[in-house]
Amino acid sequence: MSDRESVWNTAPTSAPAQRADRYVSGSNAHPAKMLPAIAAHAIRTYTKPGELVLDPMCGIGTTLVEAIRLHRQALGVEYESRWARIARANVAHNIRHLEQGSGRVVCGDARQLTQFINADLHGKVALVVTSPPYGRSAHGRVHCTSETGERGVAKTDYRYGRDPHNLAHVSTDQLLDGFSKILTQCRAVLRPGGTVVVTTRPWRTHGELIDLPSAVLATGQAAGLVPTERCVALLAGIRDGRLIARPSFFQLKNVRDARRQGIPLHLVQHEDVLIFTRPEKPSTAPRRLCTNRQPFRPGRCDYRETGHGTRR
Repeated sequence: MSDRESVWNTAPTSAPAQRADRYVSGSNAHPAKMLPAIAAHAIRTYTKPGELVLDPMCGIGTTLVEAIRLHRQALGVEYESRWARIARANVAHNIRHLEQGSGRVVCGDARQLTQFINADLHGKVALVVTSPPYGRSAHGRVHCTSETGERGVAKTDYRYGRDPHNLAHVSTDQLLDGFSKILTQCRAVLRPGGTVVVTTRPWRTHGELIDLPSAVLATGQAAGLVPTERCVALLAGIRDGRLIARPSFFQLKNVRDARRQGIPLHLVQHEDVLIFTRPEKPSTAPRRLCTNRQPFRPGRCDYRETGHGTRR
């Protein structure tokens, strides 16, 4: 058993407060930004100063920024060129401001991760921090609109991009297959005993709960990684022993709509955090998922949605 904390107090302040002055213009448009304190907690817990931290789907570079601020080396891969440019700008902004650190962002498909990382770094990565993407129903920003002559709201910034090959736009089965390939690639660049931290959450489709955390757990094992911990990272603050939720407009709307339909949805309060390690000793090739596996489908389960969040 680990003596580390299983509940990460990662939202003592709001997300905008955590990001203040650390990110360039345009960063807020990303639909799924990881809470900086989640990345920082993982980096402090599983690495030492000077070690190499990798995010294979780095978005605007939250993991990289926190790594640099904590005196680690940072490396990121991002599929969408728009976000890769912004991630590079955020890395450069923090190095310039702090006058310390190093970081690199590569634009490419993390399913071919080893092609983008110099061979001399293979087996040198101490920590991977990442998360599978979610669909647009989980993301987006809202603003008031009166274009139709009536007061209302409009949703914006809910797309990662328009490339249909982006894992954010594929079916759940394809998402898991792609994420399995990414974790297998991560295993190849991790040092023996290195750590992978994956943040994820379930969601509902037509009222049925998709238990993505359990599916990701199996995917990590199939990639040859060993699960060692399962934690939660709070997206709500704590005050006088009570959780203080900070839901978005659409989280509130989705919960209210679901409850009117009799679906027991709850406000987002935390993300699931799955921690894996690469075995210290050489092992056989990563295990393959069963070839006669049925397509992943929404299923009923008792997973209580006390809160799950977004990423990057």
